[in-house]
Amino acid sequence: MKNFVRAALLVGAVATLAVPARAAELTVVTAGDQNMVDYVNQYLAPLFEKQNPGNTVRVVGTGPGDAGSQKIVERFEAQKRAGVATWDTDVAVAHEKFVGPMVAGGYLETYRDRIATGSLVTRANADTALGADVRGYVMPMFNSQTALAYNPVLLPNPPKSYEELAAWAKQNPGKFGYNGIKGGASGVSFVMGWIYAFGGGDARKLMYGPFDAAETKKWDTALASLKDFNKSATLTPGNAGTLDLLSRGEIAIGPVWVDMFYSWQANGQLPPDFKLILPAPGMPGQPMHYVIPAKAANRVLAEKFVELATSPKVQAEGIVERFNWYPGIDATKVQSELPPKVWAKLFSDISPEDLAGKGKPFPIAPYNNAILEAYERQVMN
Repeated sequence: MKNFVRAALLVGAVATLAVPARAAELTVVTAGDQNMVDYVNQYLAPLFEKQNPGNTVRVVGTGPGDAGSQKIVERFEAQKRAGVATWDTDVAVAHEKFVGPMVAGGYLETYRDRIATGSLVTRANADTALGADVRGYVMPMFNSQTALAYNPVLLPNPPKSYEELAAWAKQNPGKFGYNGIKGGASGVSFVMGWIYAFGGGDARKLMYGPFDAAETKKWDTALASLKDFNKSATLTPGNAGTLDLLSRGEIAIGPVWVDMFYSWQANGQLPPDFKLILPAPGMPGQPMHYVIPAKAANRVLAEKFVELATSPKVQAEGIVERFNWYPGIDATKVQSELPPKVWAKLFSDISPEDLAGKGKPFPIAPYNNAILEAYERQVMN
């Protein structure tokens, strides 16, 4: 009888060891297009579940654009107001524009210093999001960047700065194209870069604040020169429209999103010899951020998930190879995880040093709005 009891206890102990001490369902809520949901479902979740046996990942998509991130904000706000002890989200992925209000509302956990990959973040947009201090609260999932795409047959020596571009466009009317501020964010980014270059004030103040209405009075000369510049430019119908005109040789150079540029090349919509350049003093890009709610039910597991998602190997395979996005962490830490051919494609034109020095954030919200309003008033009329 004693032997039977001993054997039963041994079997029970082995069974206990085989099951995780605290199996859980990790809920990941993400804004963005369906590809964001698919990325977690088809790639990140299986990888995480394999490394954390017994735990599962459930993904909820809230929709594309600002509306998707706004739904996440509202979700957190409602649970905080209701005094819910643990919230229904463990990890969220949101646009840069919304993480500042999340921090201000007290909806987020500060966690970056607790995960191993936290020290691999080098870009300033992980500390300041459109003027809001988000240091410690976010980890970038990826960075989207704008740059100038050009046809090397038509333009073998592209302008290396906004100043050179302005002079070149006057000498080559119609050969620069962009979509203004209405047809897509690549055009908006170009306009913000123009103000950074020619605005007459402190560009860092526009990026990081604080807002000072007097700063907006310094833009008149820059906006007047942009209006004159537009006389030599071709206005395109959108982000894709700029790429389309480039592909047909109707323009020689124009601002694009880098990931769109490489996706078009991969699909054969752009010739393989077309190139990118990031002009001085720089152009804005924007990240998507991983955040952990203040009342996440599975905080420790959530931190493990973000740590995995921002590890060099996952950033290489998932972010760079699958989507042509720039990594959220220091690109030099990702290089060894990428095939040389992939690294050469994504970083031969725009180096990690270019990104660090000339990849800029968008202006803080009050300046951003003021620039767009001034463009409509002084450039479009």
